[in-house]
Amino acid sequence: MEFNYLMPTKIYFGRAAIKKNKEALSGIGKKALIVTGKSSSKRNGSLKDVEEALTDLNISYTIFDDVEENPSLETIEKAADLGKVQQVDFVIGIGGGSPLDAAKAVAVFIKNPEIKGEAVFRSGKLDNIPVVAVPTTSGTGSEVTQYSIVTVHSEETKRNLGQIVFPKIAFLDSSYTDHTPYPITVNTAIDAFTHLVESYLSRNATTMSDLYAEKGFELFKICFDRLAKKELTEELREDLMMASMLGGIAIAQSGTALPHGMGYSLTYYHNVPHGLANGVLTVEYLRIFKDRSKIVRMLSLLGLETIQELQDIFDALFTLDLKLSDDEILKYASLFAENKDKLRNHPEEVTMKEIEGIYRNSLQ
Repeated sequence: MEFNYLMPTKIYFGRAAIKKNKEALSGIGKKALIVTGKSSSKRNGSLKDVEEALTDLNISYTIFDDVEENPSLETIEKAADLGKVQQVDFVIGIGGGSPLDAAKAVAVFIKNPEIKGEAVFRSGKLDNIPVVAVPTTSGTGSEVTQYSIVTVHSEETKRNLGQIVFPKIAFLDSSYTDHTPYPITVNTAIDAFTHLVESYLSRNATTMSDLYAEKGFELFKICFDRLAKKELTEELREDLMMASMLGGIAIAQSGTALPHGMGYSLTYYHNVPHGLANGVLTVEYLRIFKDRSKIVRMLSLLGLETIQELQDIFDALFTLDLKLSDDEILKYASLFAENKDKLRNHPEEVTMKEIEGIYRNSLQ
């Protein structure tokens, strides 16, 4: 047995995590750039908790609160320019996957002021100033991964920045998700679930990544039932945040695969939320596997016997009013075929016909 394992992020998990553990910030830096969205961190109290902690520790800060969903390189450079002017020495990302991924990218651009725009993809390994992550959704697991997914308009898609940027610290407080609307709760939960699935079935899966994925499946056996019944309790919110974190740690070891890469076109061209874009493709992705041994194990942990039962759960949780034309399917399949990393992560040879079939059977 051989494997590599790296998960350097210090995790503080639990309600009031920042208030109880704010001293952890004291050794990170002297001035922070807070990177967040326009409003959610203000509504859920996460921004207030971070500001109070920094003030108590006499750490100065400035705020960039203009991160859009699926952040573009242009937005990231704008935030980095602010950080350079303010001479910050660490970044705090607050929010869902978009602000957290943006914060990681911003930390790279601040550390490497000579790098501009898409040159970052061609620059080899780059250092970054430290990052602290405060997730306020339960889906991306970005607080415990090295990935930073950004929108590249010139390529009409999303892609990984290509740098290794693990947050030094992650504060996971599920109270920030207590008032998240049901549709967003479902979409982000499906994102977390697809992380677990794609990690578990990846060519790069290891004993360690499988441990996290299998624990996540056990949690989702309970969470799916509560979500279907709309029992949005504090316990559910905490379990979903835990499952999201487990999914993040799992994909940090193994990467994601077909549904994530194929979902990027649905998000870019049709504004389908990221988690939903992955979820709507997942069942047909599972059906193309020739070796079903790990799928059988996964279904067992979920308390299911067939892939159709998983489809029934998805049908109860979400619908997507989108039908793709034949031309769109061919275009998106061709775009995905250029994503060699996602293709390599699939443990079996996959054909263009199978890729087209996943889109067609899911969205026609």
